Order: sequence, then C-alpha cells, then structure tokens
Amino acid sequence: MLTHTAAQNAKPREKAYKLSDRGGLHLLVETTGSKLWRFHYQFGRREKMLSFGTFPGVSLVQARAKRDDARSTLAAGIDPSRKREQDKIAATIAAANTFAVIVEECINRLIAKGSCERFALRLSRQTPS
Repeated sequence: MLTHTAAQNAKPREKAYKLSDRGGLHLLVETTGSKLWRFHYQFGRREKMLSFGTFPGVSLVQARAKRDDARSTLAAGIDPSRKREQDKIAATIAAANTFAVIVEECINRLIAKGSCERFALRLSRQTPS
C-alpha cells in the first residue's frame, strides 16, 4: 500500500515506473519527474486505464476516492471512462444552454433575416458580452 511520503519522495529514473496502491490504483513516475495517478480496470473483457490527475495536485486521499467512485461505477455495469466522456458532453451542453446564449442566437437570427434590424441592434447593445 502506497503512502503519501513514498509518493512525495519518488524520484525519476531512467525508465518510467509505477508505485502501486491497491485496487488497480498506481502512481506513474515519469523520467521527467512528473507523477500521474492511473487506475487500471477491465470492462467488457478489455484492459482499460483512467487518469485521475497529477501528484501533488491530486492527493493520495483524493485519488483513492476517485478510484472508489470508478469501482462503484464498474459494479453498476457502467464503463467509468465512457461515463466521464458523457459527463463532459452534458456539461458542455448545459453551459451552451444559458439564457444569454439563447438571446444572442435569437438576435443573430433576426439580423440574418433582415427583419426588425433596429430592434435587433438595440437588443445587442443591451445584452452583456
């Protein structure tokens, strides 16, 4: 089992190496000295890997919590990397569906049609950019 001190004191070598924790979590120490949290798992009879960030940006406790979340997702029969992709897409869509974006699209449509140009220009001056 990995400790915070062992992760902190890991030095780069000629080849990248892993410091294993438990449950598929390990810290990859690169030749450049960067330290990356990785989680290996199997889904659909395939080996897969999920990254959790860099050490010390993501602490050992945080990496273990992320690993536990990924394992519970696996237990539910869902691929954690696929779920992460879907969450990113959902966040992007949610950010694009704000009121300001919708108003801006409406103004652009009015201007493109050529209808109510004066009204559209007045609205475009009032909306914060």
